[in-house]
Amino acid sequence: MSTQESFFDVIIVGGGIVGATAALRIAKETDLSVALIEASSHNTSFDDEAFDPRVVALSLESQHILDNINAWQAIIEQRICPYVGMQIWDGEGTGHIEFLSRDIHQDSLGAIVENSVIINALNQQITDTPSIYHLRGVSINDIAVLNNGSATQTTQLTTDEGQQLHCSLAIAADGSQSTLRELSHIKTREWSYGHTAIVTTVTTEKSHQFQAWQRFTQHGPLAFLPLTEHGGDSQRVSIVWSQTQTRAEDTMQLSDADFCMQLGREFEYRLGNIKHTGQRFAIPLVQRHAKYYVKPGIALIGDAAHAIHPLAGQGVNLGLYDADVLSAEIIRAHQRRVPLNHLSILNRYQRQRMPHNLAAMAAMEGFKRLFGADNLATRWLRNQGMHTVNAQGWLKKILSSTAAGSYNTHHHITRRASS
Repeated sequence: MSTQESFFDVIIVGGGIVGATAALRIAKETDLSVALIEASSHNTSFDDEAFDPRVVALSLESQHILDNINAWQAIIEQRICPYVGMQIWDGEGTGHIEFLSRDIHQDSLGAIVENSVIINALNQQITDTPSIYHLRGVSINDIAVLNNGSATQTTQLTTDEGQQLHCSLAIAADGSQSTLRELSHIKTREWSYGHTAIVTTVTTEKSHQFQAWQRFTQHGPLAFLPLTEHGGDSQRVSIVWSQTQTRAEDTMQLSDADFCMQLGREFEYRLGNIKHTGQRFAIPLVQRHAKYYVKPGIALIGDAAHAIHPLAGQGVNLGLYDADVLSAEIIRAHQRRVPLNHLSILNRYQRQRMPHNLAAMAAMEGFKRLFGADNLATRWLRNQGMHTVNAQGWLKKILSSTAAGSYNTHHHITRRASS
């Protein structure tokens, strides 16, 4: 596609996992032209010698979405770690819940995958898809919706170099600090958790048993997410350790040896001693939700629409569900010759996704507050609740299916919308 072209049917700002997935589904299932714009000129590559500290817990439904755009097989061939169970317990009491994939008759509950692995596979598909025009190293500094003196409406994006790009629909997939959302004057509700997530990759003394582990404390949750090499190594783990800001600052100052000792103690040595740690990263945790996802000519998906606590690793999954539903609405509109920027199309997307995202955010906030409470009565109630859930097979099946993505109503809506 010529670099001089300035009109596209769809322009997606943000070339991460969510934006790239939306671009690929639209391009593969229609003859629409799609521009994918990234501010970074850096090409993410997969390093098979080291693990990416940023990982995603992909649900079975997210895997299906990626398989639908022919990216999942390439991801499998690089490196993934399916997990067959989840062990969750209260570090301040005796409550414990175990989820197993066999309870829902699945081979796994999901898979831990490095961000760079997913991006690499998506970029390869983008390279092989001629109707996607991939613009790297380009930032957007203005947006306007033009009526063109008639009922025909277009969205105009101006780049940092002054180039004007036009489209029927602009999609913001540019993350929690979305420039496109700000330029579109879409307000958000947001608040800081007062917590920081420390992420890194560690080596454990014992096998992770291909399970995800999560310990809750009043200071924040600690998650151990399994990783594996193709050779079957099962002692590498990606951790997400949520702590109060002050505690996180102190933890980041520890030597590697002291960090490993403290981490092993905090994790109750469930996987033995921590033998080695990679480079640590500290990420402040903020919850953010756009007051609305759409306006004429513009739609938000992924972290541009909602940023969630990484408590259950659902952030990218929610973004992929957004991308899938919006893409399905665009495909449906194109098939029926409805303008892509028609508010009926955009509102259908918002109605399908906003309640689910808000429910997920409320659940994460509820968990954080429940386990952050330190009074004796609350601790007793939550531990009794965890014991009760663990003893109820039917309830565990529902929760396991939900974690795997099987109970997302958007799946059925998406398939209907694209049929």
